[in-house]
Amino acid sequence: MIYPSIDKLLNIVTSKYELVHVVADRSKQMHEFNNYQLDEKDYRSSKDIGRAMEELEKGLIKVKNGQID
Repeated sequence: MIYPSIDKLLNIVTSKYELVHVVADRSKQMHEFNNYQLDEKDYRSSKDIGRAMEELEKGLIKVKNGQID
């Protein structure tokens, strides 16, 4: 089961396409710059895609016009 639920994330962004774009961009930032907003123990996911989704759900990522703000 995916955590967090895609249905919850779609309440934050306007479409599945925007969700994919935002999460992919954030995941790339995490990987390239080793920039995480939570401690490693606070993430449920071990992969950057899942961690980006968790940050989005917790309100740590702000989305403006389909881009990370």
